[in-house]
Amino acid sequence: MTSQHIATHREKAEIHTGESLCKQKSLELLEEIHLPMGLLPLDDIVEVGYNRTTGFVWLKQKKRKDHRFLKIGRQVSYDTEVTAFVENRRMRRLTGVKTKELLFWVSISDIYVDEKDLEKITFGNPTGISRTFPVSAFELEEEKK
Repeated sequence: MTSQHIATHREKAEIHTGESLCKQKSLELLEEIHLPMGLLPLDDIVEVGYNRTTGFVWLKQKKRKDHRFLKIGRQVSYDTEVTAFVENRRMRRLTGVKTKELLFWVSISDIYVDEKDLEKITFGNPTGISRTFPVSAFELEEEKK
């Protein structure tokens, strides 16, 4: 189904290929929508697309990636295709991202930073349950060193 969404929004999208360019474009996107630069720590990205008219974004990587955000002790899994509709300080209708809660993997469908508290970032799932963490937990890896 994700591939169908990408095909639907592909026509008027800016599409980039190549690992280094895709990594750069993914960081530029996060900066543009005012979300933490380490939020999508993807490797081997082969395609990034952004349809500015609809706000639809997709990132394709060669293989699924698991990442642990050390500051909050959370394991997150990124599928080979990650999609979302983006706007200022928000990703909604997100697909391809899951976090481990106790023994279960839970899909993340919404990520946002509330303009009233720019130090907190909230992650929501399709059932309406959400968790809030410090934005600083999602810095770029290079910045942590």
